[in-house]
Amino acid sequence: MGMSVTLRPGAMALADWRDIYRGGAVSVDRGCKGQIERGAEAVQELLNSGRAVYGVNTGFGKLAQSRIADAELAELQKRLVLSHCAGIGDPMPRGIVRLMVALKMSSMGRGVSGVRWIVIETLEAMLAADVIPVIPSQGSVGASGDLAPLSQLAAALMGVGEVYLSGDRMSAADGLAKAGIKPVELGPKEGLALLNGTQFSTAYALAGLFEAERAFRSALVTGAMSVDAAKGSMAPFDPRIHDCRGHQGQIDAAAAYRALLEGSAINDSHADCDKVQDPYCLRCQPQVMGAALNVLRQAAATLQTEANAVTDNPLIFPEGPDAISGGNFHAEPVAFAADMIALAIAEIGSMSERRQAMLVDPNLSGLPAFLSPAPGLNSGFMIPQVTAAALVSENKQRAAPASVDSIPTSANQEDHVSMAAHGARRLLEMTSNLQAIIALEWLTAAQGMDFHAPLSSSQALETAKSALRAEIPMLEDDRFFAPDIARATEMVAEGALDGIADLPGVA
Repeated sequence: MGMSVTLRPGAMALADWRDIYRGGAVSVDRGCKGQIERGAEAVQELLNSGRAVYGVNTGFGKLAQSRIADAELAELQKRLVLSHCAGIGDPMPRGIVRLMVALKMSSMGRGVSGVRWIVIETLEAMLAADVIPVIPSQGSVGASGDLAPLSQLAAALMGVGEVYLSGDRMSAADGLAKAGIKPVELGPKEGLALLNGTQFSTAYALAGLFEAERAFRSALVTGAMSVDAAKGSMAPFDPRIHDCRGHQGQIDAAAAYRALLEGSAINDSHADCDKVQDPYCLRCQPQVMGAALNVLRQAAATLQTEANAVTDNPLIFPEGPDAISGGNFHAEPVAFAADMIALAIAEIGSMSERRQAMLVDPNLSGLPAFLSPAPGLNSGFMIPQVTAAALVSENKQRAAPASVDSIPTSANQEDHVSMAAHGARRLLEMTSNLQAIIALEWLTAAQGMDFHAPLSSSQALETAKSALRAEIPMLEDDRFFAPDIARATEMVAEGALDGIADLPGVA
């Protein structure tokens, strides 16, 4: 488990969500309890007034004109949840479910969802006891909220469906019982509040962002290693170039490359060479990675806002009291953010693969063919570059925007949807591919640097190379290479290159 995080509804930093994603324990700030209880009391006042309130004493979606008798309101919420448990596919990763639960607690903790404190408290207890709902990963179109996956979260709270208890899969009733947690009997509005919202899409998008941030940092390091492996020029990183253009991401990326390469004896050794320009994959790294950095920062800002938002419907405002129907459940901001992250992931990997292709080509790199000490008898890094190319093309295909798609649902009541769930869910598969692409560059660039011995690189890049060489030796002769690639990929995913590139705004 990571550090403990206090959930402050509406006031969480992106770092807080990152800590929860990485395994941090969650406790709810009790300061929000009063506002939550006022929201629940407002629901009762509205019922007592006899007004028709969508989802509280009416049907749902196209059935909103159907009035429900007071005696059937609890049954209404129960049936709503059960009927919406229509998802399919593999279960969501448990870590993303934890994040989704925390996001839902934060949204309801703002006090305008009309739920009782017991709902928040029980979800908190479930996370503390490692009771994690089993939730199929397919079935949401990103409006009217992530209905199918969130309904299975609500069902688990009621003791219906399945959960993981400390990793063991069992019925929700058994899991709650073993953890000493009493199932919640939903009150008016509570089922709708639980299953309406963008928390599924937002959890996946945040997870994709966090993995993309780590991959970005790692790609800065491996890209700088490729510069030294190819004896590339430092001139393209000159701050005067980037100040003239003005994009902050580009300026920051160039500074990161300068810091990574500072003090490299390999670089100093060819300061007076007659090479004029390097290929774009080396020379244009600040421009491409800087653009990706700007995109990731914009997506991060959008997702931080969304993570702190209230996205169910209708919203209950105790002053009045008023119940106002709107459309905060529409996940278009998340869809756009996910598409932006996907584009950045695809381009980071594309540039990395081009550097690998350059390094294995003796006409471009000046190094032995395919980075083998004895090419011909050995194929060296010929096929690892092919693997990187395959992964890059796969990510290019997956980077097509999801947000431009829509399909009407609920008898055309919900006639425009965001597809945020699709856009966000693909990100982890894309970042997994990117981690492997970066790992392949790490192996390739380190091999290239080894040919320059006894000259050393900078302290930062020697640290990166030493971390790899502690696990994987230089490729002298061809060997069964798959385990080396798998181990390097694991190291990238685990953060072995974290902390080497100093860059503000990316964790």
